[in-house]
This record gives sequence, C-alpha cells and structure tokens, in this order.
Amino acid sequence: MVSITHKPILEQVDPPKSPRETLPTMYDLPSEDPEEPGLPDQFHDLQPQLLSRTLKLSGYPSDSYFTASDLNLYYDVNHYLWYKRPDWFLAIDVPRLYDSKDLRRSYVVWQEGKSPYVAIEFLSPGTEVEDLGRFYKETSKVAKAKSVTAVNPRENGSEQTATKPPAKLEVYEKYLRIPHYLVYSRYTQKLRYFKLNGGQYQEQSLNQENAIAWLADLEIGLGIWEGVFEGVPGSWLRWCDRAGNWLLTDTEQVQTQLLQAAQNLLATGMDIEQVVQLLGLSEGQVKALQLSD
Repeated sequence: MVSITHKPILEQVDPPKSPRETLPTMYDLPSEDPEEPGLPDQFHDLQPQLLSRTLKLSGYPSDSYFTASDLNLYYDVNHYLWYKRPDWFLAIDVPRLYDSKDLRRSYVVWQEGKSPYVAIEFLSPGTEVEDLGRFYKETSKVAKAKSVTAVNPRENGSEQTATKPPAKLEVYEKYLRIPHYLVYSRYTQKLRYFKLNGGQYQEQSLNQENAIAWLADLEIGLGIWEGVFEGVPGSWLRWCDRAGNWLLTDTEQVQTQLLQAAQNLLATGMDIEQVVQLLGLSEGQVKALQLSD
C-alpha cells in the first residue's frame, strides 16, 4: 500500500488561493482502501485494457488525454475524502501523466482542473442499483434495500461526516457533470448510454441489431464486439469508427502491418520459408495469405 502523508488544508488569504493550492493532492489522499473488496473477476481486468488500447481520438494527441480503471476519483472540495472508483473513465485536455511527470495514484478533480468526459461501469447484481440510480427499475424488496439515497451537492455541509456520500449516478451527473455515461452488462450483453442534457442524464436509443453508442463530439463509437481478447473469447466493449469498423489495439496494428508486408513479399515471388524467416510469422499465417489470393 502507498504511504500517505496528509497535507493540512491551508487557510485562505486575500486574494484567495485556488483549490489546487489549498486542498489535498493525490499525494495526500488515500489511493487504496484495505477494507474495500478487490476486483470481482477477470473481466474487470481485461475489459478496461481493451477500451484503453482501442481508443483513438482524432481531435486529441495521445498525450493530451488520460484513461484509467478502478482508480480513486475525488470529486468534492467540501468533502475531500469522498471518492468513487469508476470501472473505466476518460479525461481529455489533461496530460497523460500527473503534472506531466508522474503516474497517477488517484484522480483529484480540483487538482486536475477537469472532470472525466466519459465514464463506463460494468454492471453486476451487486452494483447495478447504484450504477443505474433512477434508471434502475426496482422489482424486489432486496433491490430497494440496496438503493442509496442521493444527496444534493448544494445541501452538503462542510464537515467530512456531515452527510452520506451520494450514489454513483448522482456523482457523475450532478457533481462531475460527465457528458457521456455508459453501462454494460456482460451477463445480458446489453449496453446503455446516458447523455448529459440540461444538467440531467437522458438515455439514448441504440439500434437493437447494431447497438453502437455514437459519441458525436468525440467522433467515436462504442459497441459490443464478439471476439477473442488476450486469449479469452467473449462479448467485449470496443471502440469503432463512424462506419462501425472496430478500432485496432496496438498489437493488432503491428500484426496487420506484418501480414500486409508478407502479402507484398509473396507478390514479388518470394517463397514462404523466406517470408517466415524475414517477418517472424508462422508458416500457417503465410500460407493462409496465399490461399486468400
């Protein structure tokens, strides 16, 4: 566990200093909770990797946005120990490294100066009530017992223990005002997309046959891809372009380039053994290229 040194909150002066100067930084706030359960399954480890590795934003250089999973997200200057842990989120117009020099231990909104722009949660029976908030249709007393009462940020006191932290949907909508919120259940293979409109989330309709959520301002789509990632077959969330073409991971891009190079070499008359030796591909891969011509 990371050792935390707690920074005292500095008194305001005239002219007042910014929250970045007076409130705790990521070095001062806890990055782990020993009593909080770990990742529930392998899906919560692999799925965020696929999201980050296929994300390509045409309007932003790769060093001007940040993605993370299961990272403490501190969001309220009045309750600076309150946090949520999104399964995956994207922040844009921030450096990839904290202050352009350090890996993040957590994401502290008043230090970063930017709220996340996209948040994604992976639903499970134990989290769907909080993740969906008012969009969750309670069908049993058990579900009702799990619900969390939302807190209006304007009604919060200044003491850390004055009120109960709000539920996740309320934080994303009212505190952070995250423009795009998506939830996905791998059990039902259902994707839901909530877009912030007038300060409130409104669910967006998705095509039933091709459930792609199109994030127009980022010029990128998110859909459900049937395939094998890191040796595991499944129904995965994956980014795509406007035409619905799945965006490639770094590994897939290299593999595609090698196969194209092999095809070019075969076209010159080079034999299979030479191509295999030169590019490091398997004989089966190269033979498959010959058969596809």
